[in-house]
Amino acid sequence: MKKLIKFLFLFILIIVLALGLFLSWITIVEYSPDNKEPIAEKSMLKHQPLQSDTFDIINWNIGYGGLGSEMDFFYDEGTNVRSTREKVREHVNNIKQFIKNNNYVDFWLIQEVDINSKRSWEINEVEEISEILNKNYYTVFAKNYDVPFVPVPFTNPMGHAKSGLLSASRYPFKEATRFALPLIAPWPQRLFLLHRCYALLRFPLETGNELVVINTHNTAYVYDSDLRMKELNIIKQKMLDEYKAGNYVVVGGDWNQNPPDFAPEGDFSGHHFVDAPLKLDDGVFPKDWTVAFDNKAPTNRNNNKPFVKGENGTTVIDFFVLSPNIELLKIDNIDLEFRDSDHNPVYTKIRLKKLEP
Repeated sequence: MKKLIKFLFLFILIIVLALGLFLSWITIVEYSPDNKEPIAEKSMLKHQPLQSDTFDIINWNIGYGGLGSEMDFFYDEGTNVRSTREKVREHVNNIKQFIKNNNYVDFWLIQEVDINSKRSWEINEVEEISEILNKNYYTVFAKNYDVPFVPVPFTNPMGHAKSGLLSASRYPFKEATRFALPLIAPWPQRLFLLHRCYALLRFPLETGNELVVINTHNTAYVYDSDLRMKELNIIKQKMLDEYKAGNYVVVGGDWNQNPPDFAPEGDFSGHHFVDAPLKLDDGVFPKDWTVAFDNKAPTNRNNNKPFVKGENGTTVIDFFVLSPNIELLKIDNIDLEFRDSDHNPVYTKIRLKKLEP
């Protein structure tokens, strides 16, 4: 009996020491970006004013090419951790082809783009997509996830993960900056979560004003309204400050919540609609700002099971917010039926209003 107790004590001690060493290592190497960081080489920055006042934009969370229609996901009450190597390769190729087919677009705002992560079979998606974009675009990357080992699920850990926001413009920009959003989880949980941010691109205009384009990916899996609003208010304040300075502001991304007062139109293109766990409060943005969304088709699906149209819950959490001096010309959710990602892309066309003399 004494030998058994001694063995159990040593076993528990080894587990505790191993866990302590692991947490110490993860803490030491934790990704800790500054609150504000440039994400473009100085040679990329130009002060050439934009000649156009009308722009096409596509926003898309590509789900790192690993959340195609065949997948469910353990974080969303599914069982799988990653898709097969062949499927991820297929999804990334399809995503690249979609970008090639839509190379008329002025701006791309893309989220969950991986760099050599286990979950996406070590594919450098940032490099591959940038190679497609760089033929016609200026491209920058803002990292928001860099963990050397994610230990869950314990029977099949996610392992190393590196990912972020890829933003691209047909026009040279005056500024490209990563702005950190607050960490909303305590230690040690925060060690394995995204260090969220938004990426800001700034373009001079002939009028002396500027166009500010923001790419964001807001928090998921956190339902504390105070924490959520803290994150939202940081983005909101930046938007208001830029508009107050006389600039045009467009923000696109995966907001991880429904737009205010959202309801689907018609049969929602044959999809099964469910409310997102969170919804933007009515009035979170001033009334003269435009929350631009399409309610005829979904942008996001539930990952509790592989996708079957009409069965999986679907909703809209990807959209744009426009300052009062921008006119919304068109907004469309491009229904790819979640073939290559658990999100569908969103297209918008906008026009900068002429300033009053």
